[in-house]
Amino acid sequence: MGEIVNLNRARKAKAKADRAVQAAENRVRFGQTKAEKQKRRAEEEKAKRDLEGHKVE
Repeated sequence: MGEIVNLNRARKAKAKADRAVQAAENRVRFGQTKAEKQKRRAEEEKAKRDLEGHKVE
């Protein structure tokens, strides 16, 4: 005889594995390293400072 399989457990395990794969893809696609985040923030702050410096009162 074959092995008895709980279908609910198998379904949930497959769904969990699918979510893990999707999460890994999202981390690669949308994730940024800490250095990239710091660089982006520094560029935004510089742009904001430059804009404030050009304002005429």
